[in-house]
Amino acid sequence: MRDWFRSLLQTFKVMLLFIGCTLFFYYGILWVSQEYESYYRYDTPEGNAIKVTTDSAQDRDDPTILTRLGLFYKLGE
Repeated sequence: MRDWFRSLLQTFKVMLLFIGCTLFFYYGILWVSQEYESYYRYDTPEGNAIKVTTDSAQDRDDPTILTRLGLFYKLGE
């Protein structure tokens, strides 16, 4: 009878530790998620940032087959 009670007590301790760690992890993840939810990643660049795309009139008009083929080889698609 006494061994059964000790076994039950040990099981209860392990369950309590597991539940405590699970709750700690859950609320930690919620805290990190809430912290980064308001983080705005798309600020305008500062300093010596340059634009990497071009808007040339030739690309917007009806491109020739050579232009399309050159773009195909350039991008590797």
